[in-house]
Amino acid sequence: MNSYKEKKEDLARNWYLIDANEKILGRLATQIATILRGKNRINFEKSVDLGNYVIVVNAEKVRITGKKEEQKLYRSHTQYPGALKEVIYKEMKAKKPDFIIKQAVKGMLPNNKLSRKLIKRLKVYSGDQHPHIAHNIEISN
Repeated sequence: MNSYKEKKEDLARNWYLIDANEKILGRLATQIATILRGKNRINFEKSVDLGNYVIVVNAEKVRITGKKEEQKLYRSHTQYPGALKEVIYKEMKAKKPDFIIKQAVKGMLPNNKLSRKLIKRLKVYSGDQHPHIAHNIEISN
């Protein structure tokens, strides 16, 4: 019995449009990570890149539950002593709302070479306009 393995040349990647308006961040990130990895396909293999493109609009309107708005921190370090920078969720949402969604999705992907390829297929926009109108886009809930 032979098993069929999808090749990169035969693969047709789809474009999905997701509206983040009033959606919860964690559940949205899970849905995006599933599409990026290709787990929604019937021929999913974890070692092969079968993922699709995802466009997220209205990133500034995403919401979170509980007291995370004041408590959730985004940390970065420059590798110099005493150079730890912390920004709370509320400030990050005002400055870079697209960064919030990218970080949440990146945390749900496996930490390997494949995930670095996958995250490049995620396009996040803070408004409801995007420049990918020419692609054949499927609207996802």
